Amino acid sequence: MEGFVLGGVSSGVGKTVATLAVLRALEDAGHAVQPAKAGPDFIDPSHHEAIAGRPSRSLDLWLCGEAGVRRNYARGEGDVCVVEGVMGLYDGDGSSTAMVAEALDLPVVLVVDASAGMESVAATAVGFREYADHAGRDVEVAGIVAQRAHGGRHEAGIRDALPDDVEYFGRIPPKPDLEIPDRHLGLHMGEEAALPEEALTEAVETLEGERLAALAREPPAPAPSTASAPAVDARIAIADDPAFCFRYPATVERFRERAELVTFSPLAGDSVPDCDGVYLPGGYPELHADGLESAGTLARLGRLASDGLPVLGECGGLMAMSRSLTTAEGATHAMAGILPADVSMHDRYRALDHVELEAVGDSPTATAGERLRGHEFHYSSADVDGDARFAFETVRGEGIDGDHDGLLAYDSMGTYCHVHAESGAFDRFLEAL
Repeated sequence: MEGFVLGGVSSGVGKTVATLAVLRALEDAGHAVQPAKAGPDFIDPSHHEAIAGRPSRSLDLWLCGEAGVRRNYARGEGDVCVVEGVMGLYDGDGSSTAMVAEALDLPVVLVVDASAGMESVAATAVGFREYADHAGRDVEVAGIVAQRAHGGRHEAGIRDALPDDVEYFGRIPPKPDLEIPDRHLGLHMGEEAALPEEALTEAVETLEGERLAALAREPPAPAPSTASAPAVDARIAIADDPAFCFRYPATVERFRERAELVTFSPLAGDSVPDCDGVYLPGGYPELHADGLESAGTLARLGRLASDGLPVLGECGGLMAMSRSLTTAEGATHAMAGILPADVSMHDRYRALDHVELEAVGDSPTATAGERLRGHEFHYSSADVDGDARFAFETVRGEGIDGDHDGLLAYDSMGTYCHVHAESGAFDRFLEAL
């Protein structure tokens, strides 16, 4: 599957809107598109899926390693893959967009904010192209998409200023309808904030889809995984609703490959399925705390966990496994009561980084001394009991208390750290059941 990367000059430049328009432009040109996202993210991929109709692949070198990134890319479908970058092209020490483009040997189309410039847009593109040599990165900035650019003289001025070796692939008009609202943790999810069809169609008409498709190229073939993954005799239940919507496609695929998988909705009051283990992914339990409390599923899950049912929760899952959750408005709601912690929301984020954890003993997702890489991004904090047990020491990141992550109770564990299936953590969870 051929592909290219849409990188930005900075965060907030409009990469996601540009990506959605490019995906649609390629579809309109007759291509089967596969979206992907560089860096750890659950929200932008939900917008990709809403347009492309297939899950967006997550490509992060810190989480997966180079071989894992190539494997995840290769598992995509379609004939053209569009990889949305993270932050600015060169930003990020663990897995920048440039690093992902280099690992996959894919060309980069730079998204540049053209709202207040013409020749300066070209100068920015040339600077980003030349900086690759300075940074020691084998990255090809092949062209640009001008974000928030008018047509006519504005567009012509940008196009004419570009050197011959930097292509112009079109523009995104400066329309209020082509902006996705945001909130804490980032943009609204794809199903909540779909771009108006009329505005998206107008943006597609200003892009050169066939020339973008012609730019795409095939990355190196991935090395096969050396990990043995026989099926296990287990049934896994995954929470899946607006409160628990942050999960990587590869995680679901891994569970489905090795075990029987069922889903349920704590928010809808579903019964906890008959299963051998439960996975509570991240999401927005704080936005649905009242509904989660009144539905009763979390309370029932708490009783099952106290009887020995293993529950694994990540970030929002950790919050739901706690005794209580206090929203930013000050309302306190009872949660599952599995973990000895009370969680509170804050107006500013408490952690945002790639994470590395070292297991202090055998745990549901790692053996003693093993290290796991993941990421954390949350606005909550957890007040844990003094005799709380933790599975991990934090080598990098904040964790739960600054020094530890992986809060343990019964046969269950909750972390602020999200991990990818390439880490092996979910395999160990399955194998321990």
